[in-house]
Amino acid sequence: MLLVLPVVSYVRALLYPGNASLAVRTVEWIRDHGAGGMIDAIETWKYSRQAPPATGRPQDIPAVVPSRTPVKATDLPMIKLLPGVKALPHEGTWSVARQSSKGKPLLWTGWFRADSAHLPVAAAAALIPQGADQVRLMPGTREPVVGMASKDGYSVPVRDYSRLVATFNAGFKMHDAHGGWWTKESDAVPLVDGRASAVIDRNGVVRIGEWGKTVRMTPDVVAVRQNLDPVIVGGRIVDGLTSNANGRWGSVRSQFQFTWRSGLGTDAKGNLIYVAGQGLTLATLAAAMQQAGIQEGMELDIHAAMVSFDIETPQGASILSKRLIESMNSPANRYLIDDQRDYFYVVAR
Repeated sequence: MLLVLPVVSYVRALLYPGNASLAVRTVEWIRDHGAGGMIDAIETWKYSRQAPPATGRPQDIPAVVPSRTPVKATDLPMIKLLPGVKALPHEGTWSVARQSSKGKPLLWTGWFRADSAHLPVAAAAALIPQGADQVRLMPGTREPVVGMASKDGYSVPVRDYSRLVATFNAGFKMHDAHGGWWTKESDAVPLVDGRASAVIDRNGVVRIGEWGKTVRMTPDVVAVRQNLDPVIVGGRIVDGLTSNANGRWGSVRSQFQFTWRSGLGTDAKGNLIYVAGQGLTLATLAAAMQQAGIQEGMELDIHAAMVSFDIETPQGASILSKRLIESMNSPANRYLIDDQRDYFYVVAR
């Protein structure tokens, strides 16, 4: 009889609406029932011992053909390459990944190596031009809170398919994000001063900053997603990433895990840049974000099941989805169906 309650709870977790694998549902059920510390310890033991090789060619190069569209040097930030390492073909160059019917760039992508101690490690960046796109925040069936009502559901609304450009993951589960989640529809989790925040205004423009200091509530704000502390401020990587004192960026020692990681930031002109890669530590993620031109940046989610960026191309009434990095683990149509986690999606203006 003592087993009845946990068994019923676990079965409910397995059957709860929203896209999530059996492994993800199981791990998150364990976390939700007081064993998060055990999961963190196992993950740290596993991933911190899986360092990538020191030499070799990168395996996770985005399969995007470089565009012949002329690009002025002032249009996009320069991707900084590793010093003393000879660049590979197309490394560090921006390519048009999506454009409008009139040829206007809607999404740029690029790739580069991000860890001089592990040369096969590559990061990919996706740049969302501020003047061309709008970004929106959507809830999942379980995040930011279980069963939160949503007038638009939990997948990209069909009405936006014709303008859809990209979809990508948000941050940690709210229990672990140490921050809040707010939209005009729902103040699901209270916002916290000092937390790294993606703030979306009524025009769909995103600003990244520290809540209460560089970004704050105004009449123009329509959504805020917070996650941990900032990792880049004023173009500088913040101090303390390798010590992660007080768990400012996740569980202590998680910063040493070689795993999938993602981050989000803005460049000097306010363009939004998403960065992700496999085999990154917290420090090398921040370095990769800085290499991509990010001036204000925050960490998003980590691990293979969570890091997801899809380039979306409307095909009549359907969508053709292509991963930013082919080895990303999540389904290519992840946010086109109901998902358990919250996320961002991008539409053309």
